[in-house]
Formats: sequence, C-alpha cells, structure tokens
Amino acid sequence: MGKMVDQSSQARARLTAISSHLSVGSSSGDDAPIVELSAVSAQDDAPANLAGALTVIDWRTGKRAEIKVSEEGAVKATEFKKLTTGKNDKGIKLYDPGYLNTAPVRSAISYIDGDLGILRYRGYPIEELAENSTFVEVAYLLMYGTLPSETQLADWEFAISQHSAVPQGLLNIIQNMPHDAHPMGVLISAISALSVFHPDANPALRGQDLYKSKQIRDKQIVRILAKAPTIAAAAYLRLAGRPAVLPSTHLSYSENFLYMLDSLGHRSYKPNPRLARVLDILFILHAEHEMNCSTSAARHLASSGVDVYTAIAGAVGALYGPLHGGANEAVLKMLNEIGSVENIPNFIEGVKNRKRKMSGFGHRVYKNYDPRAKIIKKLAEEVFFIVGRDPLIEVAVELEKAALSDEYFVRRKLYPNVDFYSGLIYRAMGFPTEFFPVLFAVPRMAGYLAHWRESLDDPDTKIMRPQQVYTGIWLRHYMPVKERMLDGESDKLGQLAVSNASKRRLSGSKM
Repeated sequence: MGKMVDQSSQARARLTAISSHLSVGSSSGDDAPIVELSAVSAQDDAPANLAGALTVIDWRTGKRAEIKVSEEGAVKATEFKKLTTGKNDKGIKLYDPGYLNTAPVRSAISYIDGDLGILRYRGYPIEELAENSTFVEVAYLLMYGTLPSETQLADWEFAISQHSAVPQGLLNIIQNMPHDAHPMGVLISAISALSVFHPDANPALRGQDLYKSKQIRDKQIVRILAKAPTIAAAAYLRLAGRPAVLPSTHLSYSENFLYMLDSLGHRSYKPNPRLARVLDILFILHAEHEMNCSTSAARHLASSGVDVYTAIAGAVGALYGPLHGGANEAVLKMLNEIGSVENIPNFIEGVKNRKRKMSGFGHRVYKNYDPRAKIIKKLAEEVFFIVGRDPLIEVAVELEKAALSDEYFVRRKLYPNVDFYSGLIYRAMGFPTEFFPVLFAVPRMAGYLAHWRESLDDPDTKIMRPQQVYTGIWLRHYMPVKERMLDGESDKLGQLAVSNASKRRLSGSKM
C-alpha cells in the first residue's frame, strides 16, 4: 500500500483541508445538482420471466437430465451431480475459478447491470440516492428494504449517535499498536476485538439461536455502523501521533467523522459542510456492491454462525487487498508516473504494447462506464473548488479522453471505474494513501451488515463448503523417514533469512 508517511508530513498534508473546513465557502455551482441523473439507470427495464428447463445430454453415457431454470434465469448446481458415469464418479462439478458465473446466494439488496452501467440499491438508481439522500438514510434502506419515514430516520440517526463511542480498552489497544501501524490493520484488529468487548453478541457463548432475536441483531448493526468511523478516526490519529477524539452526538455521520479527524479536541469545531456532503456522497457510492470479494467473505464467515464482529473483520481483511480496496492508490501512482499531459500518448502506447499497466480502467462486472465513476468525476470539481485544484486532475481527464477515443480500449470495454477519480479526491482532502481503503471500508459496513442480516433470514443459507476439482496423487503409502529418497522435483522449504542479531545469539554458548 505504499510507504508510511511520517507524522510531520501527514500533519502538513491535512493543513489545507483543515483550514478549508474553518470557512464554509460557496461553490460557483451552488444551484446546480452535484450529481447528474442517468436515463439508463432510471429506465424501467425489468427482465421477463426466464423460467423453463434445460435438457442436458451426457454423451459419455447417453443419459439425459432435465434441469429446472428459475424465473431469474438460474439453475441449481447440485442438479449436475445427477450426471455420473458410475461408481467412482461423484457427478459433474461446475469448475468456476474466481466465481465468474456462480451465484451462491439470492439477494434483494443491490442490482448491477455491468453491460449498461447500472447500479441500484433496493431498486433505487445510485444517481438518485447520491443526489438526494444521506449515507445514514441509504444505510437504513440497504438494511431494511425501504427508505425510512421521518420518524424512523430520526430514531435511526439517534440510535447511531448514541452508540458511536468505543470502549476505552479498545482505544488503549489502538494506542499500543506500533506507531507506523497501517490503519487498515488497525481497523481489522479493532473490529475483531469488539467481539471480546461485546460477548452478549457471540453465538459461540450465547447459543446458536442468538441472532433470531431482532432486537439483538439491530443492536449489533447500530453498534458497528456507529463505531466504524470512531475506530477509523482513532487509527488515523494514531498514525499522526495524536490521541483519539470523542465523537460528537450533534453532527451528521460524515460531519462527525471529519470532526474526529480535524477538531484537535475543540468541541466548537465544525467541518466544512460542503466537504462533509462530498464525503457523504462518496460513502453512499461505496456502501454496497453485491457479491464482491469482501462481501462474499462476510457471508462466507457468517454462514458458520460466527459472531458478526468476526465476520465483518474478515470482510474488511479481504478489502485490505490491493486488488480490492487499494486500487485507487495504484491510480495515483500511475498518474504521478505519467506526470504531465504531454506524456499521455507514450503511456497509452506502453499500455497497448503491454509495457505499462493502466490502473482505474476496467472492472470485473462493468463493461460500460462505472456509474459511480461518473458521479465521482463531478465531485472532484466540488472538492477542488474548496481546497484547490490537484494538478493531476488534468492528467486524469486527458488520459480518460485519450483512452475512450482509442479503439484498443473501446474494443476491450475498458472504461473508468470508481477508483479512477476517488483517489484524487481523497488526496485533495489531505488523506494519506494508506488511509484510502479505510475510507472505503467505513461505508461498506452498511453493505456487509445488510448481507449478514439477509443471510440470517434466508432459508437456503447453509454453511459454505465449496467443492474442489482434485488434481493430486491418487494413492500412495507411508514410508519410514530413513527409507525416503530425495526427490529433486518436489517442493521444499526455502532458505529463510537469519538476522545478524540471531547469528550473534546463536554464536554464543550456554554455561
């Protein structure tokens, strides 16, 4: 994730953002919507009923199997186990590395059409939610399926504010971590540790039926949503060598997060409301994205009946990976390497010749323009108006134009994704690159928890136990160690480095 910044450089990096928070400022586009609505996302394009059946002929045996197709166009993988050649054949397995076309769950939380560039939360286009809603309201929508009424929203916001403080013991753990501890490592460890501080929420201690209680479920949901920004802020301040700041109960979710980062403990401090709104929109965009790597990890862990904190910590651990939560840092590194607009043609040619890597373009799901990237591109201008224009934005804009006008990228459907502009926004707001995935993880708690909650009510939920295609040696028998021959072809333990300190110690002798 890059080198850690030292305390002084991080403090300087945030001074611009902090000073901009002190004055409200007004954007030249105050009357214009921050987010442009998409006609594609809003069109009513519900698919027809796809129910039917497949007739599969196994040409190895001549047997036929009728496999039912659901109205959503899915088949049960276990139906293929019927196709077997005999005694030692356990039936056909569906080999799907990376789960490119495997659906382990049925879900009503979010919908993606990667070909058209559509993302909807519970049926609502992401553009409408980003323009009109707040992150806390969207979190309620993801969790409970509908937008809250005025009273429900007030109760929800109050509950979150009342659970935003974290146990002092947890803050002590954070403070005792190494001074250069990566904030994602801190976040993962702290969320996992919450299970120790809340044994009342652990099915291993309280029984497997614990989460059948709606009251207990809802309490854990509120706890995690409320404490995530507090823990994230403590991790950030630890990186800067500063103590944690207690959360405020009279600010919005995003304002409170910025308050904990920047107030230096002054209770009268108020973040810039427009920057808080930008951060809130970014939180909305990152709140949910169906069965991605980390959300799948959350549901996989939850299927074992483990406590929710361990499941969420595991999901954040998956998000820590540079191919998932750290992709926007790679974009910044790429833009820095390009340096100026004049260097873009050579860079493009390097990518086409496979000598350079293009970060921030292309997506496992989207084969069109990522709808979140369109929103973030406009948010960047809002941030730059307040804190100053990042010189790399010109490189980013021109690189996008060059790529989208080049047949090489168009043919491969390589469009900008959510990471392309988000890193520039975070950098403009003064966040160090190692904090970027934390800014991804905090709002994604809403998606993780929505899937956790949904899995508890799904009658098809079973402990996840994928199959494998065995490719190893079929059978061999044990031999005593003295009879074994060295095999130059087999793998073995490599040479481990020994530190000079260890060599010094080993060179001594015991009395």
